[in-house]
Order: sequence, then C-alpha cells, then structure tokens
Amino acid sequence: MEWYTTLALGFAILFALFLSGAPVFLAFLFAILAGVYVIIGPAGFPMFANSILDTVTTNSLAAIPLFLLMGELLFRSGTMDVLFNSVDTLVGRVRGRQYVLVVVLSAVFGALSGVAMAVAAMLGRSIMPVMVARGYDRDIAAGLIVSGASLAPIIPPSMLAIIIGSLADVSIAKLLISGVLPGLLLGGIFILYVFARIALNPALAPASVAAERDDASLAEMAMALVRMLPFAIVIFSVMGFILLGIATPSESAATGVIGALLTAAIYRNLSLRMIWDSVMASTMVSAMILAIMAMSKMFTQLLAFTGATSELVGLVANLGYGPLTMLVLMMAVPFVLCMFIDTIAVILLTIPIFQPVVSALDYDPVWFWLLFLINITLGAITPPFGYTLFAFKAVVPTMTLGEVYRATWPFVMLFLLGMAVIVAFPGIATWLPDLIG
Repeated sequence: MEWYTTLALGFAILFALFLSGAPVFLAFLFAILAGVYVIIGPAGFPMFANSILDTVTTNSLAAIPLFLLMGELLFRSGTMDVLFNSVDTLVGRVRGRQYVLVVVLSAVFGALSGVAMAVAAMLGRSIMPVMVARGYDRDIAAGLIVSGASLAPIIPPSMLAIIIGSLADVSIAKLLISGVLPGLLLGGIFILYVFARIALNPALAPASVAAERDDASLAEMAMALVRMLPFAIVIFSVMGFILLGIATPSESAATGVIGALLTAAIYRNLSLRMIWDSVMASTMVSAMILAIMAMSKMFTQLLAFTGATSELVGLVANLGYGPLTMLVLMMAVPFVLCMFIDTIAVILLTIPIFQPVVSALDYDPVWFWLLFLINITLGAITPPFGYTLFAFKAVVPTMTLGEVYRATWPFVMLFLLGMAVIVAFPGIATWLPDLIG
C-alpha cells in the first residue's frame, strides 16, 4: 500500500471517530492500535508501550499538571474575586470602561490560569449581566469576553504551548515567553477596535461615565495595588524565574504552585478541602492530556515508518511555492479543521506532519509555532464547535448559540489581523525568547 493511501485511510478513520463523538483519547487509541497491527504487525506493540513510557517520563511535561494545579488553586480559593475588584478600581472612569476591564481581566486571569474556558465562564457569569444592565452592547460584550478569554492559552503559562513545544521539539521556555508580547498586542487590538466602534456609534456604551462608578480616591487605588501584590508572587515565581534563567518551565510551574498556595493563605482562603479538590481536578485533566500525547508520539513514529514524513517533505519541496504562500497554506489547514474537530486532536494530527516541513522551509521554530498556537486558539472560538463558545453560552442563557457565533466573528478577524502583524514583524514573537538565549 502506498504511503499516501495509508495516510488518507488513517485520517479517514480518525475523522469518522471524531465525528461520531468518541473521546479524542479513544479515537487515537483505536486508530493507532489498528495502524500498528496493519503496518508493523504484532511486533509493533512493544514500540507502542515504549511511546507511553517515554511520554509519562518526559521531564518537561511535568509542567502540565503543575500549571493546571496552580490555576485550580487560584480559582477554587476565591482569590480571583480580589483581583477582579482591584482591577475594576484601577481602570478608572473612561468611556466604555467595562470593555477595557474585560480585556485587562482576561489577560491577567489568563496569565494566572492558562485555561480559556475557565476565564470565559467566570467573566460571562460575573461581568456580562452587569454590562448588559448598564447599557453596553450585548454583542460586543459577548465577543470581547470570548475572545479576551482566548488570550489565556497565548499568555504564559500556557498548557497548549507546553504541548506544542513538546511535540514539535522546540524550547518550551522560549515558546512560553514568546506569547507575552503577542498576547498584549492582541489585547491592544481589541481595545482599539472597541474604542473605534464607540466613536462611530456612541450608543454602544453608556453616555454617562460618572453613572458607572464614583471616582476612586488615591487611597483606594493604592489599596487596590496593595491587594494585588500577592499575585505578583505567582507571576514572578513562574515568568520571572524563566526570564532570569533560574528555572526551567517545569521548575517554575512547581514554584507557581507554591506561589498560589501562599496567595490563598494570604487571603485566608487556604483549606485542605480546597487543596484536595484542586489536586483531583488537575490530576484527571493531566492524565487525559498525557494519554493523548502518548498516542501522538506513536502516530509520529508510524508516519516515519511508512515513509510519509520524508515523502511529505519532498512533496513540499517540489511544489515551488514561496515561504509566505506555504505559511498561509499551513495556517489555513488547522484554522479550518478546528471548526469541526477538537483543538487537541488538530494539534496531534498536524504537528507530526508540519514539523519536518517547518525545518525544510527554514522557518524560525519559535515564531512559527507561536503563530500555530494563536491559530489553534482560534479553534476554541470559531463555529460550529468552539469549546470556549460553549463555556460562555452555558453561563449566559439569555443568548442563543447563534447570537454568540455572530458576536464572535469580528474578533476572529482581529485575531487574524494580529497574526498578520506578527508575520510582518517577527520580532514581536522572537525578541523576548532571544533574551534568554
């Protein structure tokens, strides 16, 4: 059987399983076991077992459960309420201040949790009703919350960045750091877009800024800053240690957990029950992710065994397209796939195919995989199957799913604009990683 026939058949089986509603782990497990038996035979099963062993013993992947635990501790301890109130005080009285508040909170919460669905659910539940009651445009508010929450996987710590870095064999520390400036860039684009919309149509925001909140005194603003200081422990214990070259991502994830425990203790929200619930929740998610990654490792080995990897590289080389055209094509594939199948599944399907192509085209690996990360993040907010959309809809029952879809599309375009800027100015993604060598 030719390599392309084998590859097409494997993808057809996987897509059929995904569309049937089977969990990603089970779909990959079935396809991989079938592929091993057909392509290699029973002698290939020990190699499958070794793939599982290699995955669960990879030191860099220890950051995944630790970052998940850090986020669970911060959310379950209730310390996010303190951060919410402090940021609300510091934003001040500007026209459309709630829009700005959403973007700032999304960036900060994303930096503390890395999970877009959690941020979307929390902001949808807490701030969306307030914005609608105060006269803010419902569609813009919904789109901003969903897209703002999607900054979480881009701004470190990011679980998706760790997964991509591990599978693509690129420095996880550099890939994590590379998301800082692009995340801030996207947040700035969102704010500029909202201000432009308000300038064109003042009815999109309340006319009276004074009616939204009283002026915060200097003492109140100073107190808000003081109450936020414990969160600096968490941020520094993660990003500070990586930037200073003191710790690896896995080590900084461990110090981040300690920082989260200290923060919860400072706010007097630390309890054994909360710690236990956080450990159990993060353990379940971590086990699922590691199992899926073990499947992906075996999938990569099968591609190499059939000769598909080398054939694909040769095919790309013979196409004759320039690097920019190839970049657009390679970004279009996951963008479309993420509309229909799980984000993690798309990552596991495309990275083994893209990795040798990226090397052949001589792209900067950190720059390319950062663009890939942003692109994959869009999969959570593009209809019809966007998990962040579903998380937001679950806490905002007053909107139909179709209305949430419509509200999100303008911000999808803004994400694509941000990616275009990063393509034009690669230093936005590579400057900070270059600092750590």
